[in-house]
Amino acid sequence: MAVRDRRISSEENSGPGSGAPGLQSATSATEYCTAPTFPGSCLKRYSITHQGHELARGIAIGTGVGTGTACKATSLQEASACPDHCVLVCADTGPDWLPVLERSTAVVTEHGTRTSHTAIACRELGIPAVVDAGEIITRLRDGDPVTVSCAEGKEGFVYEGFADVQVTEINPNTIPVTRTRIMLNLANPAAALRWQCLPADGIGLARMEFLIRNLIGVHPMALLYPERVTGREERRRISELTAGWKDPGTYFTETLAQGIARLAASQYPKPVTVRTSDFKTSEQMKLIGGRDFEPLEANPMLGWRGASRYYNAGFREAFALECKAIRIARDETGMDNVRIMIPFCRTPEEADKVLEELSANGLVRGEQGLTVYMTAEVPANIELADEFSERFDGFSVGTNDLTQLTFGVDRNSERLSELFNDHHEAIKRMIARLIETAHRHGREVGLCGQAPSDHPEFAAFLVNCGIDFLSVSPDSFLRVKEQVARAESAGAPS
Repeated sequence: MAVRDRRISSEENSGPGSGAPGLQSATSATEYCTAPTFPGSCLKRYSITHQGHELARGIAIGTGVGTGTACKATSLQEASACPDHCVLVCADTGPDWLPVLERSTAVVTEHGTRTSHTAIACRELGIPAVVDAGEIITRLRDGDPVTVSCAEGKEGFVYEGFADVQVTEINPNTIPVTRTRIMLNLANPAAALRWQCLPADGIGLARMEFLIRNLIGVHPMALLYPERVTGREERRRISELTAGWKDPGTYFTETLAQGIARLAASQYPKPVTVRTSDFKTSEQMKLIGGRDFEPLEANPMLGWRGASRYYNAGFREAFALECKAIRIARDETGMDNVRIMIPFCRTPEEADKVLEELSANGLVRGEQGLTVYMTAEVPANIELADEFSERFDGFSVGTNDLTQLTFGVDRNSERLSELFNDHHEAIKRMIARLIETAHRHGREVGLCGQAPSDHPEFAAFLVNCGIDFLSVSPDSFLRVKEQVARAESAGAPS
């Protein structure tokens, strides 16, 4: 049944004088509720039937529609002053902007890509966003009524005025059952409960760095060695955050453990895969105290990140804190559905070092049902899949980094974005080869990259290759699930 959603459209804001002077062809898409507006349903389909003049267009993030008055911000300080339920308009956002994003009806940024922070955060929060929208800040005034539409395909639009939108609720019980498991990419504990009604098969990717950044905000080494932090204001902030805790390290482990446990509880007993931290040095520096513990690298994407940190003297103690948090969540909180995934592991020898560190910190692969996966995102992971299969319980393809390293294209480069093709034939061949090799060793393979989310037809290829699971952003769950169901019914292998 189609219903009017008061968050999206109202009689007071449509019709003559509303900035929507004429009817245009109707468009529709599917989106998930961002608030308990419709109890018992977390799936809605939006259809725009009446909209104003186009003000800007860019890359659509999500498939929903949001309306509100524009609030322009050139800094986090300005953004923090924006009212609730506004349409945030800015050049771009960063990790510190999460509280502002959570209060926004929609987001529009002048820069950004499908893999940017804004895109990832808004997908998890269920907030429609248009990124890479050009110089929209100069064309809008604060308080202008606008509609942000991601319901019209891969392009997102910003329209003048409040559009007239119809909403149809979809019963999650009508979503097809698939042999291939479809999981969620989530790392925001506050958002996890929002997606409980989806018939997902667990969480396939929970990024540890998102949890650390959003829940803690401090570099772990700065907590272990606060006396080495040179900034007076940063030392004060660390003292404030850790006040009342036994010690700064306990603040880190228990806060992180609670976040992991909340994610795991939202899906229990289905598996929740926590990927250990994959901060780049440039990202670590943005944490409180981070500048005092991080080297300056010319190319952080290819630098000291992922597995290479865990056994290094400059980060080993910090990794031990991550391990302790996982152990608390599994053993003390009872969330034994938590499994581990190791990112950016370049060689089998490095894998051995990481597994030794895990064991030294009480996380022994195979004990108490603990499974350890690795992301397949470095071409060497594909070439040496036989060797990696001897060390890990499975693989999850990270298409963003695999594409970046295969084609030599910076995944964050807007100028090279057209060359960044994460479902190119070269990537397909590598994935197919990995699946064949891993299955020969009795290991499962999934995919936790963005490709199935942005290109659901890519899921059909993966199913035909025998992929075991896909992990996608919540906003694309339904269309990926439907695509997989069609591929399986067409005769994909069992």
